[in-house]
Amino acid sequence: MAMLELDEAVQRLTKFRSAYDEMHGYLDMENRKSALADLEALAAGPDFWNDQNAAKEVIAKTNAQRAFVRPFEELGGGLDEIELMIDLAKEETPGPAQQQALEEVNQLFNKADALFARLRMQSLLSGRLDACNAYLTLHSGAGGTESCDWADMLFRMYRMYCEDNGFQVEVLDTQPGEEAGIKSVTFLVSGPYAYGYLKAERGVHRLVRISPFDANKRRHTSFSSLDVVAELSDDIEVEIKDEDLRIDTYRSGGAGGQHINKTDSAVRLTHLPTGIVVAVQSERSQHKNKAKAMSMLKAKLYEYYEDKKRKEMERFYGEKGEIAWGSQIRSYVFQPYTMVKDHRTGEETSNVQAVMDGRIQPFIEAYLKSHAAKSNA
Repeated sequence: MAMLELDEAVQRLTKFRSAYDEMHGYLDMENRKSALADLEALAAGPDFWNDQNAAKEVIAKTNAQRAFVRPFEELGGGLDEIELMIDLAKEETPGPAQQQALEEVNQLFNKADALFARLRMQSLLSGRLDACNAYLTLHSGAGGTESCDWADMLFRMYRMYCEDNGFQVEVLDTQPGEEAGIKSVTFLVSGPYAYGYLKAERGVHRLVRISPFDANKRRHTSFSSLDVVAELSDDIEVEIKDEDLRIDTYRSGGAGGQHINKTDSAVRLTHLPTGIVVAVQSERSQHKNKAKAMSMLKAKLYEYYEDKKRKEMERFYGEKGEIAWGSQIRSYVFQPYTMVKDHRTGEETSNVQAVMDGRIQPFIEAYLKSHAAKSNA
């Protein structure tokens, strides 16, 4: 029995080596390694931080390349370790010692499987903006207090997902609900390929549960929507004319309104031709809030104009649709049974609590695979 397991380990390693060599080619690893080395050399220069914006751009590009190179190198080292352990197992006579070595080999294979899966998933993120940070905005929809509470629950879910996957979250603007939860929240998610992953979440999310706000314990349906746009680099130009902008300032944490008081640091920008509105109140400085708001407006306008050029407004604004019945991309059912189902891919799970704790990667992966399959069709 031990020799059969040993033979299987040898065969599996051969398959892994073949897949590793194939991945080296289609991920263009040699060019990625060369690009990473050049970027790291640039960052080590004495004048690197003289231009803060240019430095941040280099760091973002470095992290994007590193997200591929580091796990690929780790995978290669893991396969070398597996080969060494198999050689050690071969030297043992069949029995407990050999079996223990093969158990360690199996654990190493599991680790290699996870790295392969991660790299394969990242290989689907080949869009121009996929490596960028992402602006996310949650809006409560039909359902009043219920929907405000649901938007807050989704915000918690995305924060936990980001924490688990090494992304940083910065809240830019929040509008609290009248009784509970939030009417809307805008936050920046920073990290390699944040937009590439989170673009899968754009759309309307539907909740079915027994309402904690209903004294009669009736079942309610609530909706919230999520917008996702990429934070653009400085080399992507979007023209914003001064005459097309309305700038309102107001006190952070309060209702909006145009004021001239110097303590009114929060900023709301309205792009008059498109009606796109962004607001930022995360900084004490009005100047910093305006700079962040301009960056976010630039990102939203880029998406808007790209969609308009392709005559596919449904892809960004229309696809999300009205925040109500019939437009949801995913349903979260708490009662009378438990299920989360993505209506685009059919991906589902009965473990609602895990999903609400941020474990949404299976839904994201299913969407990316489905989207790639349609693109290649």
